[in-house]
Amino acid sequence: MEKFKTLTAVAAPLPMINVDTDKVIPARFLKTIKRTGLGKHLFDPMRYDDKGAEKPGFVLNKAPYRDARILIAGENFGCGSSREHAPWALLDFGIRCVIAPSFADIFFNNCFKNGILPIVLPQETVDELMEDAGKGGNATFTVDLEAQEIARPDGEKIAFEVDPFRKHCLLNGLDDIGLTLERGGKIDGYEGTQRGGQPWLWSGATPA
Repeated sequence: MEKFKTLTAVAAPLPMINVDTDKVIPARFLKTIKRTGLGKHLFDPMRYDDKGAEKPGFVLNKAPYRDARILIAGENFGCGSSREHAPWALLDFGIRCVIAPSFADIFFNNCFKNGILPIVLPQETVDELMEDAGKGGNATFTVDLEAQEIARPDGEKIAFEVDPFRKHCLLNGLDDIGLTLERGGKIDGYEGTQRGGQPWLWSGATPA
């Protein structure tokens, strides 16, 4: 998993509430277990018409938001079915941070497991950031995970909260597999002891 330390980028404003995971990535695109290639289908019902042509009014179809790496969203973002493809699609598009007043729990947890930083801020603050994001390419944000601060385009800094363990994982690029590998020495030691005391577990033989 790619480390998340500091991110400076344009933010795309998406002032919609209750954006569910079927809007993020529709069910018909869930046939793959690969984490790549889903970005082109991100927000498919809103980005494309019935013939597959881009809808010019959707934010990610506009310059400079085609290159946005931050998303400013409405409350209850990521609600609906618990599909991990939703953060996969965001990440494949290039989104590394989503800021909203609230998130659905499973989506929120899946973001951290896939290298995306979800930030919860009060509605009033999100409204201000949404207005900033609407200024386009001249308005860039800096998200500093270590300092737990967002720098607005005018330089004002906004603090945010994040769970210390999840912060550690993002800063060090540790997903569940990475966390397990960090304890490789202890795992090897345990297995060595078990091989000596219960060898049949490793040989396939039945104990006498």
